[in-house]
Amino acid sequence: MAVAKVCGIETEYGITVNGVRDANPISASSILINAYINELNGNVGWDFVDETPGNDARGFARDSFPPSEVESHLINTVLTNGARYYVDHAHPEYSSPECISPREAVVYDRAGEEVLRASMAAATRSMPIGQEIVVYKNNSDRKGNSYGCHENYLLDRGLAFGKLVEFITPVFVSRQVIIGAGKVGSDSSQSPRGQVNFQISQRADFFEEEVGLETTLKRPIVNTRDEPHADASKYRRLHVILGDANMSEVSSYLKVGTTAIVLSMIEDGFMDDLDLSLHDPVTSLRHVSYDLTLKRLLRLKSGKRITALEIQRAVFERACVYRDERGLDSMGPDGDGHAVLDLWGEVLDDLETDPMVLADTLDWVAKYRLVLGYKDRNNLTWDDPKLAAIDLQYHDIRPAKSLFYRVGVKNVVEDDEVKAAVTQPPTNTRAYFRGKCLERFGDSIAAANWDSMIFDLGSDPLRRVPMMDPLKGTKDHVGKLFDESANPTQLLDSLGS
Repeated sequence: MAVAKVCGIETEYGITVNGVRDANPISASSILINAYINELNGNVGWDFVDETPGNDARGFARDSFPPSEVESHLINTVLTNGARYYVDHAHPEYSSPECISPREAVVYDRAGEEVLRASMAAATRSMPIGQEIVVYKNNSDRKGNSYGCHENYLLDRGLAFGKLVEFITPVFVSRQVIIGAGKVGSDSSQSPRGQVNFQISQRADFFEEEVGLETTLKRPIVNTRDEPHADASKYRRLHVILGDANMSEVSSYLKVGTTAIVLSMIEDGFMDDLDLSLHDPVTSLRHVSYDLTLKRLLRLKSGKRITALEIQRAVFERACVYRDERGLDSMGPDGDGHAVLDLWGEVLDDLETDPMVLADTLDWVAKYRLVLGYKDRNNLTWDDPKLAAIDLQYHDIRPAKSLFYRVGVKNVVEDDEVKAAVTQPPTNTRAYFRGKCLERFGDSIAAANWDSMIFDLGSDPLRRVPMMDPLKGTKDHVGKLFDESANPTQLLDSLGS
């Protein structure tokens, strides 16, 4: 039976400094996050002891993948909502806490945007007049560099990794038609800019392999990092690096929701007889992104040819059978899986008839309508830099500046939920324990990680509290302990740590 699809989204934001020539993005990212932390009057560092990014799901480890010295010494903190906020190479990154459902994942992804907005405001207050740090929720700097929006899903360790790769690959390649953020032009050397005016995905240009461990070079469609941040005898974590950073809540919701349903089906053997394996997944990835008609045929290993929409339709129809026969309990306690499935079907119906009706729903369609309208009204060619500027401005997270907020895209979650999620953790995963420890006893937390908390009680040795099950440490599990503990010593005594 499929395990609960605990999930989360990690977003690396693009960054620039207005009023400064050739600003250092690492310094800018550090200033940004420091400004936010300083206004919160607290900083709990990240614990790297259990980080094993070199472990490969195919059964081997690479010694060349320790947490880099640069990363471990840059700004790296944990927030009271259970999220991680840090400088990842040259970008500020917000990694959401563990969420119990796709909808909750969207809430906490949106909360990350609020954290970044507050960080920009705090940084501006600390900088000279005329200087301003601005961040963008996108994936490409148009100079050949890409930065990621990654997803994470809890899986049963018993699922054979080869089986996972076989069935998830065509889903990842085809889901672009739903989750793509849209992009003017191309950064791929294999597709000169003049040949690609507009494409569906911001990330498709940057992937070179079907399977692999890397995340920044020779990026694979399926990442093999075997770092569960949980009991490795029970769980694995699928770290998904092929996905766009979404401004649209619907795109983000379907990104996480449809993937979680498919992973549940794979765990339960419900995909075993679907013939969807692609002959050349990497090439197919670009073909899907470059085809705005959604009619490009992709060659399967069987020799059959099929469109990305037909792949999505086949998987959706199987998911409907799965819902009827097995249920969708793995998708969270509030029936979120049913809502995802209904919306998935509606979006596929519209994509099959007239994609442009989804201009108030999906990122790539909203952006395409926006850019195309401006181009036609002003009689521009596709290589005009004004169109690239519109592309970028769509992803500006400042509501007063962003073009996204002018196109009227539908919402999935409520603003009040997002506001609360900036400071409060999810209640149904271990993120609750992490967040409440930081809120109540932050001065006594020496460091934190996804799967542990380290307490410093003064004269005693440091005490580590393991959190190896993402479904424990919930409000139901430990909420009463927090209510009854006046200090961290009482909490640890109650836990038996």
